[in-house]
Amino acid sequence: MPDFSKQDQRTLESIRSLADLLRRRIRAQRDPSISIPARTLSNIRYNATRRILEMGKRTTDRQLFNLGQAKSFMQTILVASGTKKLIEMGKTTSIRGLYYMLKHDIKPTKEPTFADQGECDPIIEDCEVLLDALREELHLFADKRGDMVGNIILEDKGDEIDCSRMGSGGYAVPSIVEPDVIKFKKCNAKFILHVEKGTVWQRFNEDKFWKQHNCILTHGAGQPPRGVRRMLNRLHNELKLPVYCLLDNDPWGYYIYSVIKQGSINLAYESQRMAIPEAKFIGLRSRDFERCKLSDSVKISLNDTDRRRARQIAEYPWFARKKSWQKEIAQMLSNGFKLEVEALISRDLSYVTEEYVPTLLREGVFLD
Repeated sequence: MPDFSKQDQRTLESIRSLADLLRRRIRAQRDPSISIPARTLSNIRYNATRRILEMGKRTTDRQLFNLGQAKSFMQTILVASGTKKLIEMGKTTSIRGLYYMLKHDIKPTKEPTFADQGECDPIIEDCEVLLDALREELHLFADKRGDMVGNIILEDKGDEIDCSRMGSGGYAVPSIVEPDVIKFKKCNAKFILHVEKGTVWQRFNEDKFWKQHNCILTHGAGQPPRGVRRMLNRLHNELKLPVYCLLDNDPWGYYIYSVIKQGSINLAYESQRMAIPEAKFIGLRSRDFERCKLSDSVKISLNDTDRRRARQIAEYPWFARKKSWQKEIAQMLSNGFKLEVEALISRDLSYVTEEYVPTLLREGVFLD
């Protein structure tokens, strides 16, 4: 039996409390049922004071003796039981692994516990909310996506990692980066620069931007996965490092910034441990086509989907109240085109690392 971390003890206690609740209901001859916070858009609100997305107080009941809810009730208990087993074994598995671990026919019928992965994933998210535990705290991980390099030394499950000595590949940010797995040992960096894609990150790494400007450089291969977002959150809150985001000048780049800053609409219950309200958008900006004297060849025309998405983002309450963001989005729509960060290469291969970002950092020109 492994020595449980404090977090593992808290998670196990949540699972046992759920089991005790059901046992008390059964002994009192009441229908076994559980109440789960509703993960619906109508139950999500923007907390202007904390500047993050939060779940509301609405809940949905899941009852065993309800024909329409019995299967999801049993699936919820099955997932909770499976994660309890993982914690007690001191092991982790992927979401896919848990699906196969729990998949079997319910005897004496041939009814499967889960028809497919798509039926299992929402139940895992329900358990996160129900148990007030991140998926990673349930010992579940996803594929690694995203890298980090810079002036920080950390400990990864007992192994010391110097992120300034990781060569061209950098340190692959794992899915599970909770304090009992990743410990920060020494950090001399002054800030974090998060870039959207690995190709841009590679340019910054090759040019040793992180060394010249004493920072940590990260990317999330597009929309950053939970491990990268959680790592950024911990670096910001525990080491007090400012976070600057270099993303494409398009609705998708704006959305990525929104997720990093306020949290994800789909995963609002995780915002307090994922979101970074103080994060700043350093670029790419709609004005940069003229300011940086870029050529027409780098323009990417907006399509109907781009325009529709941009208008949706402009209506997000955390953007709707900010004149700077309204102006930014309106200018992109007026331009009629979008720009990728790689467009700056048309000026010079290292223009983005040697001129664009250093100038904005020096002048303190950001969107909040």
